[in-house]
Amino acid sequence: MRWVLHAISICAAGSMVLGVHAAAASGVKVTPLGLIEGEFCVFDRAMVFEDPNGTRILYDPGRSVAGPNDPRLGKIDVILLSHMHGDHVGDKHQPAPNAGACGKPDLSEKSLPNTNLVNIALAKKSTIVTGSEMRKFFGNKLKSLGGDLKKSQLARFGSSRAFGGVKITTVPAAHSNGVNPAMIGGELGKLLKAAGLGGYVGPPTGFVLTFSNGLVAYLSGDTGITAEQDTVVRQHYGAKLAVMNIGDVFTTGPAEAAFVINELVRPNSVIASHANEVATEGGELRSGTKTETFIKATKVPVHLPLSGRTMEFDGDGHCVAGC
Repeated sequence: MRWVLHAISICAAGSMVLGVHAAAASGVKVTPLGLIEGEFCVFDRAMVFEDPNGTRILYDPGRSVAGPNDPRLGKIDVILLSHMHGDHVGDKHQPAPNAGACGKPDLSEKSLPNTNLVNIALAKKSTIVTGSEMRKFFGNKLKSLGGDLKKSQLARFGSSRAFGGVKITTVPAAHSNGVNPAMIGGELGKLLKAAGLGGYVGPPTGFVLTFSNGLVAYLSGDTGITAEQDTVVRQHYGAKLAVMNIGDVFTTGPAEAAFVINELVRPNSVIASHANEVATEGGELRSGTKTETFIKATKVPVHLPLSGRTMEFDGDGHCVAGC
């Protein structure tokens, strides 16, 4: 009887180990939430990252997420915001997925002064995670709307915090981070608007996420080329997947973004983002686009963020499904 019990315990322990290994081997799912199903469009920024343990993280909801009732959202545990510009935080948004055209979307739903991000966070009871002084801005927004001040949390440069088993840190981004006076409202908002100024809530950021399967992902946010993309993102964190903004003028252009990927971050694969163009038609890359230029200049596989199409990545940053 003792040997039988011993054998059962060994089998049970083995099953537990196999279960742990199976969870660790599972992929991170990345689902772009763009303007038009199956396309990569002009204002597409938003993505949902789903850890193998089920934690779901929304990144830069912007204008393409159709408010808190967007049926594509599902459960959202954490919302990340790189900076306060309207195309990232959501000053307006489409009334429903696929409203309008890829190059001329219907953005008739206004989100100010709350922002699309805050409205989603309130409805989903999500935790907003930002760097610098954005935490206080969003905390006060949530509190004024009947939400929980503590649902706005800080991840400062050089530190990391775990949310739902996913480690989150912020990294520097070279960009601006002004708050539209319409997001502030009241007399102060009027005075700032009249002066042509915006509120300042600290520097913008990118993010590094470490998932439970070991995948380390770099989300660039709006940025130029920075030394930290080599020293911090590659050398310290060892990012294997990158989401790289490539739109030019406001971010790295396609050639600069390719340099970041090829020479600085050196991931195993990259998802293009923030191209500020109609990059695809019928789900196929359009010739002559900035996105095409970026793909041709980049030495690692580049994946298009086709709206609603889920990609899955292993711990080394290789796409194992949906690409």
